[in-house]
Amino acid sequence: MTRAKPMPETVTVHIPFRIVKRGGRKEMYLPDGASSQRKMDNTLVKALARAFRWKRMLEAGEFTTIAELAEREDIAPSYMTRVLRLTLLAPEIVEVILDGRQDAQLVLAGLLEPFPAMWARQLELFD
Repeated sequence: MTRAKPMPETVTVHIPFRIVKRGGRKEMYLPDGASSQRKMDNTLVKALARAFRWKRMLEAGEFTTIAELAEREDIAPSYMTRVLRLTLLAPEIVEVILDGRQDAQLVLAGLLEPFPAMWARQLELFD
């Protein structure tokens, strides 16, 4: 019978990474080439869901104006307008966001700024 080698009590693992603030939270990024599974940006996904829900409510005639819907949701109409603009994103961009494959620079604050209406231009801009 052979004896097993004794295991050390402490194991130190060195992993190079950097911390980046993103949407008010800190995220850990591995160096290029390191495999990591990307997490979904919940803030961005939630904003997309709200935008499409609001659009559906407006199209269904539940509310006649954005101001009326904004009052019901208890948010500023200007914010609602900026979030509703997310429904104009190219389907490929929406899919990338929902899959959690978006660039670290693609955050809600940036998408609330004006962006091109043409999908081809959006893909160039956000790619």
